[in-house]
Amino acid sequence: MKSIIQSLLVTSLVLLASCQPSQKEETSMQNTHNLTAKELLSNPDYLAISYGGYRENTRNVQPKVSQLKQDLKILQAMDIKVLRTYNVRLPHAANVLEAIKQLKEEDAEFEMYVMLGAWIDCKNAWTELPLNHNEESEYNASEIKRAVELANEYPDIVKIIAVGNEAMVKWATAYFVQPHIILKWVNHLQDLKKDGKLDKDLWITSSDNFASWGGGESQYHTPELEELVKSVDYLSIHTYPMHDTHYNPIFWGVLHKEKNLSNTKKIDKAMNRALSYAISQYDSVASYMKTLGVDKPIHIGETGWASFSDRHYGPEGSRATDEYKQALYYHKMRAWATENKVKCFYFEAFDEPWKDAQYPNGSENFFGLFTVEGKAKYVLWEDVDKGTFKGLKRGKNKITKTYEGKLEDLLLDVDMPPVKKEIMLNH
Repeated sequence: MKSIIQSLLVTSLVLLASCQPSQKEETSMQNTHNLTAKELLSNPDYLAISYGGYRENTRNVQPKVSQLKQDLKILQAMDIKVLRTYNVRLPHAANVLEAIKQLKEEDAEFEMYVMLGAWIDCKNAWTELPLNHNEESEYNASEIKRAVELANEYPDIVKIIAVGNEAMVKWATAYFVQPHIILKWVNHLQDLKKDGKLDKDLWITSSDNFASWGGGESQYHTPELEELVKSVDYLSIHTYPMHDTHYNPIFWGVLHKEKNLSNTKKIDKAMNRALSYAISQYDSVASYMKTLGVDKPIHIGETGWASFSDRHYGPEGSRATDEYKQALYYHKMRAWATENKVKCFYFEAFDEPWKDAQYPNGSENFFGLFTVEGKAKYVLWEDVDKGTFKGLKRGKNKITKTYEGKLEDLLLDVDMPPVKKEIMLNH
């Protein structure tokens, strides 16, 4: 009897051991939840998005960690694995990192990474004093220092530091700097990596308009920009065809040969041209980089399409903004980025009413895939039907569809793009 019991015990132990992951398997499991920037950016399965958790019309009201955790669970349900934040001088970015840390501790399967933005300004930005775009703000050094601290505090989450956001493009008149200032801080961070004071696999970039990366006018083609292209680990570019439906609508509208198509097909054709326009801006940066003899990854740090505006992009303007067109752009851009292995930090996850607080109907307040209340816009209606957001909430609200899910009501707010003849006359 004793020998039978011993035999059964040995068999059980063998079976138990066979069910336990080996040390090699455990290491492999850990590694899949601690990818490098290079691995993240080259993996099309790791979807990325720009994220701000602000729910009020001012950033003086910082979202709580508990609120951020709500949002992160919603994004995880959408297979979003990489977030982009914009500055570290406010508590928001640090709280996002803490929220991710807590969620990882609560659920071993939770996986989320961050592209941490460090905001860069010129001297006297946001003051009444004369701007000096050739010199930098005294606050830039502390911004970079804080970004380094957070990267070292959360090395399993922070995988990229972006020095500046649209900080070199000259239409950012309130704060833009010359490339040598961005170059200074990029080199500083790269030196910290070499000295072992930052993770060697942390990637450093600057996230800026495609023109600032050499894809636009020749005024941007400076020796300092050339050095910057060579110094970053990859180029993070912004492209916004939606904005250019007003400012440069060469691609926008309904062509004469399309006049007999259905309205939905007319809009689809216009949105295909919008995508092609965005791709052309991406390609223009790639062409410039090639002239420098540089071969580095180029990813999209921002692109998006607002769902509402009553000004430049609304009924009296280019008629570009509504949930229907937003959905088309999102899906077309995601498909192109996935096919071409380009990481796209789509702008953005949730509407943020502080963006244009003085003008509540401004387009900047409506780039989110969700409303402030947590309603899923048309782009995500199918996900709601699938039960993707079952049990999830934003605040006290369950995730439901805008327009109460009635497509016929949504379509009433969809304006047809102008015919090309109208565009030529108006511009």
